[in-house]
Amino acid sequence: MKPMMPASDQAPFDAGPILEAAQETRLTPMMAQYIEIKAANPDCLLFYRMGDFYELFFADAEIASRTLGIVLTKRGKHLGEDIPMCGVPVERADDYLQRLIASGNRVAVCEQLEDPAEAKKRGGKSVVKRGVIRLVTPGTITEDALLDPGRANLLVSIARVRKDDAHWLFGIAAIDISTGSFVLSGADSDGLAGAISRLDPSELLLPDALRDDPEFTPLWREQTCAIAPLPREGFDSTSAEDRLKRYFGVATLEAFGQFSRAELAAAGAIIAYVERTQMGSRVLLRSPRSEGPGSLMEIDAASRTNLELTRTLSGQRKGSLLATVDRTVTPAGGRLIAERLSGPLTSLATLAMRHDAVEALVGNDGLRSRLRQALRRTPDMPRALARLALQRGGPRDLAAVQAGLVASAAIATLLPAECSEEVLSARAALLALDPELATWLGAALDDELPLLKRDGGFIRNGFNPALDDVRLLKDDSRRVVAGLQSGYAEQTESRTLRIKYNNMLGYFIEVPQVAGERMVQPPLNATFVHRQTMAGAMRFSTTELGELEAKIASAGDKALAIELGIFDELCTAILAAEKPLRAAAEALAVLDVTASLAEIAVDCGWTRPSLTLRPEFHVEAGRHPVVEAAVRARGTSFVANDCELGSGATAEEGRILLVTGPNMAGKSTYLRQNALFAVLAQMGSYVPARVARLGIVDRLFSRVGAADDLARGRSTFMVEMVETAAILNQATARSLVILDEIGRGTATYDGLSIAWATVEHLHEKIRCRALFATHFHEMTALSKRLPRLHPVTMRVTEHRGDVVFLHEVIPGAADRSYGIQVAKLAGLPATVVARARQVLQELEKVERASPALRLVDDLPLFSAASMSLPHAEPHLPDPLRAAFDEVEPDELTPRQALEVLFRLKTIRKD
Repeated sequence: MKPMMPASDQAPFDAGPILEAAQETRLTPMMAQYIEIKAANPDCLLFYRMGDFYELFFADAEIASRTLGIVLTKRGKHLGEDIPMCGVPVERADDYLQRLIASGNRVAVCEQLEDPAEAKKRGGKSVVKRGVIRLVTPGTITEDALLDPGRANLLVSIARVRKDDAHWLFGIAAIDISTGSFVLSGADSDGLAGAISRLDPSELLLPDALRDDPEFTPLWREQTCAIAPLPREGFDSTSAEDRLKRYFGVATLEAFGQFSRAELAAAGAIIAYVERTQMGSRVLLRSPRSEGPGSLMEIDAASRTNLELTRTLSGQRKGSLLATVDRTVTPAGGRLIAERLSGPLTSLATLAMRHDAVEALVGNDGLRSRLRQALRRTPDMPRALARLALQRGGPRDLAAVQAGLVASAAIATLLPAECSEEVLSARAALLALDPELATWLGAALDDELPLLKRDGGFIRNGFNPALDDVRLLKDDSRRVVAGLQSGYAEQTESRTLRIKYNNMLGYFIEVPQVAGERMVQPPLNATFVHRQTMAGAMRFSTTELGELEAKIASAGDKALAIELGIFDELCTAILAAEKPLRAAAEALAVLDVTASLAEIAVDCGWTRPSLTLRPEFHVEAGRHPVVEAAVRARGTSFVANDCELGSGATAEEGRILLVTGPNMAGKSTYLRQNALFAVLAQMGSYVPARVARLGIVDRLFSRVGAADDLARGRSTFMVEMVETAAILNQATARSLVILDEIGRGTATYDGLSIAWATVEHLHEKIRCRALFATHFHEMTALSKRLPRLHPVTMRVTEHRGDVVFLHEVIPGAADRSYGIQVAKLAGLPATVVARARQVLQELEKVERASPALRLVDDLPLFSAASMSLPHAEPHLPDPLRAAFDEVEPDELTPRQALEVLFRLKTIRKD
């Protein structure tokens, strides 16, 4: 968790003592201004603009110096001590901001609000007017340099309302300022962690009471995003409704849909936070949309981690399901496919529409190829629009919109008039754009564009006559400078004379030291005025050069003013067409995702799944998409396997597959791939199988792998039990449950008992589709009593004493674990392997001699009405014990005792 208020390790700034001591310490007017602005933003690092730098002072400077690795200097004194200071160049501010934000800091950007020349008119000691124009936090950034193009940058707020005395309901609001998306959803206490994990926010807003609630402290500690606790009053649902209506300029929210009290509270709080951080600049947000309960497949945080949907267990994107299926060619498409993968749908109608769109492009290679080629030329229009609306855009954002308009027109002509519903909807959005806007932007913008509008030079010559005239004057002045340089060189007999420019001196003449000594003597000193002596060079000025400088500066200022005026006109025209532009941008993203899914379907031989509301799960020749991609890259093939968890019109309840087999045989891969089929199908993708008939999954649970949680004091086994408990308490008959090696973290009988009872509960109480992998071979006896439990095993064979994994799933149960063979493959010393074989043989002898040591095969079926403990079967007779019991020692002579001893020894050998 990265707390954000106060920033990093900085205590809230208290300006009182400094202001009270201002008279005694004689703070400069500039420093007094800094302290006043800092006092208004105590929870932020203050980027205080001074010329070409953002300066930081006091504790801010110390934090920035440590975080950024820049030199800490000093400026003046306060209370007898040096004032710490450091600074970053304005032109590189984005790079430094990125590092500060990533470290959990908030930054207040304080700009100069007037020209320094205006301040000088008020007196020599007057300070340039400055003010904070925005607060930069992880969830409110819009700059390209600070954002990941393929990842949504979500600001999420969470509000809670009391459901009853023992339960809470949570409202969740998620905003991406960089694109304008605004989505609301709800969750209960059990689903809150999964909802946060699905959204993967960059910044999380919480009521301070919720942040400090001990019940939820472990959840906040697990978050890697920045967390900003806010006063509870900001999450009031009554005032939130009024705030939303004011923000969107509507009299009622009914047109946006029905929202719960918790959703309204979360939405109101997030809007207030956005307004505060943007300092009055209005963010272009789409109307809030609520994701109704049950509209998405619920996947808890542990299952998302285990299945590696968007990131691997190590936190990397490479190797995840997202990295495998994402073949998008635009940033917006990359964000959309990640969103769909994170939130699979449960609506058959919407999924059918998505699958129809993919099928249309799967069957038309030429259209798909041309479409993807055209999409590659599409820039990131949503984020460009957002920056322009916030007045943070530059010439390149205008060009992004223009290029997007041109690409949209070209793509619209590619799409057929008769196609799938989703493709036709995208085509309609593209055709609704005004082509004249693209023409106007293309005529206005130059081919080479600066990053910042203040740099000028972004309007094409010939677009504006007034601008052309000023530029001509400016260009003529430059030619005059070249002529002056030639004349001065001849006059001073110095061929190395140069006319240069900098911000301190303006235009000046620079000559070598020898020539400079002549120019300070008559008669040259009447023309050339000495300005500066450098090491090996001297600088001069002339009246003529000063007049020319004023003329050039005036022409440059006039040209920039005209360009900025044209920029504002272009922005106004773009923002007036914001709704159709945003709709077109969304359509392009949809087309990109659809074409991407069609591309991988064709390239990898994926098939369209058949979806139903019945609890079916019938897969033929299924392959794990990520593992298959890896083995294909190595030039080998993946072994496909079937999976039957219920099929046909008569399927009313899910089956459970009990998967046995040795480690390394592919059990975990088999379990995971079937879970991923459900995710892919319900995000609208084809699946890597020959045939797939799948019933809609409402909740997906996956408990695969083992890990401890030392920070929360949980062992590996405790984590396993917590996750298993969540599954058994939350799964429904429409859920899909994947469980691997339940009970292996404790004593054998304890673990087997837990695994046994878990399978019975899944079968008798939840009655869902499930795959249950285990090393407890005794559990296969359950299939005789549980009609929907079917044992399957991983096929293996032995060759010259070594185990060979065939990665094939077949009906039946494993007869052994091959653990020693796997240990040998892992590289255990030969002596250890040999000793292990000896121990195993001895243990097997004991088990054969004393069958009572084995777990009985007749445990009673789980029953909610009767939970009596099972009775053990009677022990089988032991011949040695029976013979020994017949002996009466007191009646034996020494010779008879010796004969009995030899007879007992013979029985023992038999």
